[in-house]
Formats: sequence, C-alpha cells, structure tokens
Amino acid sequence: MNSKEITIQISEAADSLNLKKWDYGASFSNDYSVQVDKGEAKQLKASEKQILTIRVWNESNLVGITTTSDISESGIKKALNQANIASDFGNKNEITEFSPLAKDPIEVKDSKKRNPVGIKKLLTLLREAEVKLLESHESIKSVPYNGLSESFYERVYANSDGAFRSYSKSQAALYLYARAEEKNKKPRSSGSVKLGYGVDDIDIESCIKDASNKTISHLNYSSIKTDKYLICFSPESFLTIINAFSSMFNARSILDGVSLSNKNSIGEKLSTEALNIYDDGLHEKNISSSPFDGEGTPTKRLCLINKGRLQNFMHSESTARIFKTTPTGHAGLGSKVSVSPDWIVVEKSEKNVDLKTSLDHSTYEGEFVYIEELNAIHAGVRASQGSFSLPFDGWLYKNGKKISIESATVAGDIKYLLKNIVNIESNQEVTTSGISPHIWVDELSITGDA
Repeated sequence: MNSKEITIQISEAADSLNLKKWDYGASFSNDYSVQVDKGEAKQLKASEKQILTIRVWNESNLVGITTTSDISESGIKKALNQANIASDFGNKNEITEFSPLAKDPIEVKDSKKRNPVGIKKLLTLLREAEVKLLESHESIKSVPYNGLSESFYERVYANSDGAFRSYSKSQAALYLYARAEEKNKKPRSSGSVKLGYGVDDIDIESCIKDASNKTISHLNYSSIKTDKYLICFSPESFLTIINAFSSMFNARSILDGVSLSNKNSIGEKLSTEALNIYDDGLHEKNISSSPFDGEGTPTKRLCLINKGRLQNFMHSESTARIFKTTPTGHAGLGSKVSVSPDWIVVEKSEKNVDLKTSLDHSTYEGEFVYIEELNAIHAGVRASQGSFSLPFDGWLYKNGKKISIESATVAGDIKYLLKNIVNIESNQEVTTSGISPHIWVDELSITGDA
C-alpha cells in the first residue's frame, strides 16, 4: 500500500466515523546496520518500520493524537477512534490548527536515492575499515564503537483539508571510534563520522584517517592550569553549543518560559556584528534535508542572527498564530507541537572589520585552547539560564606546538560567548550537523586538573 492509498483509506475511515477534521504524518523505512568487534560480527540488524501519527479534532476543536503501526483498515479505524477519544482531553488553552502553508509548493531536491548494498557488503566494508584503523598505529588497540548503516525511507503529511505531500530518500552513515593505549598512560579515544546518500558515497578511507589522526594526536597529553584562555572552537564544537542554546530562537521555548529570549527580543543584539546564523534545512550539503516539517509547512532558509542581532524565531502553526506571523517549517507533529532547528549555517557577516584576522588555528603561534569536541551536553547546559559547563576534547597550543589536554571543562555564558567572538575564520566546514568556520572567543574559563 502506498502513501496515497493510505490517505484515501484514512479519509474513508474518518467519514465512516463522522470525523470531519484530521491530519496525519507517516514514516516508512527499511534500515540495515552492522557493528563489529575485532573482525567478528557484533550486531547485524535489518528492520522494516511503518509509523502513522494521526490527529483528530472534535466538535469543540480540541485535538487528540495517537500513533500506530497497523495500517490495515481495522487498524486505521481503531487509531482514528482512539485519537477522537483523546481529543476530549485536549488542551483548551492552546488550540492547534492546520498550517496555513500546508498546501504551498515545496522545494524537493534531487533525492539522489541509492540502492541497498545489503548486510553482507556492509559487514565486509566495516571489517576492512576496522582492520585498517587498528593497523594505522601501534597504539590503537581497539575500535570499541563502530557502525555502518543504510536507511531508505518515505515521509508523508496529509490532512482533511486536501493537503498531501511526501518525499523519499536514502542515507548511509559510518562511525569509527578508536581507543589508543600506551604503557603508564591513560587510554585516549577519538573518532569520526561520515554521511552519504548511500554507502558508496561515503569516503571510508577519510573516516579511517580522521579517526586515527585524532586519536593519536591525544596520546601526548598533559593537564592544564585552571584559568581564562583565548579559545578556538572547531566548527563541530561551535555548532554543538549553538544547537544546545537554540531555545533562544525557539518560539515554543519562549511560550513555555524556558528561553533566554522573549516575545519582544527581535532586534536584540546577541553577538558581535560579524556573526550571521541561519537555519537552512534545504542546504545542498544537508544529506538529511526534508522539504516540509511535521505540519506540512515547507522548509526554508531562515535568518536567526543578522549582523549580531536576533532577526527571527522558529515557529510552528500555533506559535506563529500567537506571535501573529507565519510558520517557518520547524514543527514536529503532536497535540502540543515541538519546534526545533534543522541545519545550522554559521557565516561571517559584512560587518567584520573589528575581527582579529591574524587568529588562524593553522598558523597562530600564540597561546590558545583548541576545543575539538564538547561532551555531556544534556548535563552541562542550562539553556533557560544561558550557562554551560562542559567537558571537552582539545589541545593547548603554545609557540606553534600543541599538546592534548588530559581532562578539563569549559564554562561560561552563551551571551558572553557570542559577544566576545574575536575572529570568525573565512573557511566554512561541512559537519554532520551544519556548516561553520572556526570561531575564536576571548577569555573563557577553563577548569583543569593542574
């Protein structure tokens, strides 16, 4: 049964139950994944999933929701009936409606769908990658975390008002996380992740090389003195911290009282004028791009920070109605709809004359701390207060030389961090969560063991 047939079946079942207003989101997927341990298959998975999330509005315009994997005629009727019963307990204080943009044209990129290569080839490729990573350096003793997967999926949204849209994609992922050990030293670990539309699109050799180089570079380590330092954030780590504090741009978080922003924050200066931040779910480098969100609203490029000032919030249908604006394509699907970013893009704005362009992570010979990766995000970030204290992997650079930091945390306030950016390097790098250049921040607190 295809998505259009399911939509017709839901419509007919709703008519038979005298349900006038409904919508649904669906996900159909085939997933294959493997993991290995010293050449042996550790885990082999193949799964076929079908999930329908159905919402029903009752005569009082309250919404109920249910989820089912049973797409038979009886299963769909049962789900509609359950959602209708749940609607009696809907939230009377915040009414949810269809997105006014659910019928607008969507921009569907070239899907670049690949064919599955199968479990056997996935296993062979991952075994070979593990062997090469173990052989890349004598100190690498194991690859405790690894995986190669491919997924083929279709996403659908439709409603009783005649909206219908769907898209299908394929995606593959490889991750390798190595562990190095030397006598009288603590084990050191690092890794790499690569994505592609299919397994053949993934640069496996590059993933092996990155995982090996990062791991080995942490073998020569030392403690760091607790102090304030000039910091260089890698593109990955800067995107991590922007995503951790994305509630600043999130209208749902504002309404829930868990954001640093408020309804009147548009235009507020959040950072140096040299910074632009966008959410661009349709970016050509975003392998996981979706042309519409959970409510059927088209995805688009949205400017969040323009020349240091807050320019837009991310909205669902209900938050946009409360804020008297339009949905932005960042909604989930639920009775109380969530809002979240898609693909963050960090850029240098035209107002960048005050930046210290001599700060380049590849050539600068002064003292600074390079933060490669931030850890324990959920435990170390207080998004509603703006504070963070996060362990990280990185290096102390001094006189052109670098030494891995044994263990340390970086702490501060997100607004201080954004306003104390002293350089935004010109070269943007693509990561698995967005695009960013290296970002330099002055005077952040590092707590070390020394």
